[in-house]
Amino acid sequence: MKQYEYMAKLALKARGIPIPPGQVADTPEEARAAVEAIGPAALKAQVLVGGRGKAGGIRFAQTPQEAYDLARAMLGMDLKGYTVERLYVEGKLSIERELYISVTTDRNRKVPLVMASTAGGMEIEDVSDDLIVRQWVNPRVGVMPYFGRELAHKLGLEGTLAREFADLVVKLYQIYHQEDAELVEINPLAVVNGHLVAADARLNLDDSALYRHPEVTRVEEGSALEKKVHEIGLAYVELDGDIAIMANGAGMAMATVDAIQYFGGKPANFLDAGGGASVEPTAQALGVLVSMNPKVIFVNIFGGITRCDDVAQAILQVKRTQGIPVPLVVRLVGTNEKEGVRLLEQEGISAYSDMAPAAKRAVELAGEGR
Repeated sequence: MKQYEYMAKLALKARGIPIPPGQVADTPEEARAAVEAIGPAALKAQVLVGGRGKAGGIRFAQTPQEAYDLARAMLGMDLKGYTVERLYVEGKLSIERELYISVTTDRNRKVPLVMASTAGGMEIEDVSDDLIVRQWVNPRVGVMPYFGRELAHKLGLEGTLAREFADLVVKLYQIYHQEDAELVEINPLAVVNGHLVAADARLNLDDSALYRHPEVTRVEEGSALEKKVHEIGLAYVELDGDIAIMANGAGMAMATVDAIQYFGGKPANFLDAGGGASVEPTAQALGVLVSMNPKVIFVNIFGGITRCDDVAQAILQVKRTQGIPVPLVVRLVGTNEKEGVRLLEQEGISAYSDMAPAAKRAVELAGEGR
């Protein structure tokens, strides 16, 4: 379960990690009052998505009136499929340098991993590997002060920064361990007036351990579209491509996403229609894909429990009632395959039996823009 930035900042502050002054604002009036108290500030949209700054989710106000005007524009805006309902008004920093630090779980080694870099402010995936320092944690020992000092030395930090960094690493691991976190991240870890300040923070908690933390506020995650599909009872994740995907089973859905990417396409979503979804929920899910206005829709079904004729009926139901105004590529094989293919062919829709040529055709159609 992801936590909003202001929640992550509160967790840092509770462990003694320095953060800028900040206040939550749900209205323009509260944003104005926050800047009156704090001074020049950043207004940060509280949404569970990265890349807020580039998408207009972080803006700066010099005066209370400017904060009011910006808050009016930001509250209610759509930010990467999420509606901005809350802002975090945080004191503007004069940043001298940006670092990166996180504690997460290395699932291959099955131990905690601390990662740090002098290239803060960037997504860690975009940082050159030679700029990332990794240290694995013995969970029986945890993170002691010497661990933080070793990490600071590897980063080339000295003096006050090295001491503060070493102390911060210990505290960050305490959050990871005590809160049953999957990820605790500070990016950037800013240097301001020669001292470290957490300019941004992420905290993801392990869902399976939430029963141990009744005090933690439960955060409902997902965009409006994701919630809509989840209400149907299907697994759905939005991506940033233009080829909408529906497959049956998580493994098949992941393989479909991989196949589209392999042929140079960009998946718009992950949609697992389940192993035995009936006609109606399948039709509802396909209807959601149509509403996304993709360039192409790719339906990839390997029928086991799922019946190919049910899938075909769902496709035809959407075609007749809602319309499918974009190219539709269907791969249909398995239980009741012949009947499913026959139903589609009666309506002028052909079906592939192999995934690779079907995925390739979907990518070609997306590239042609038809």
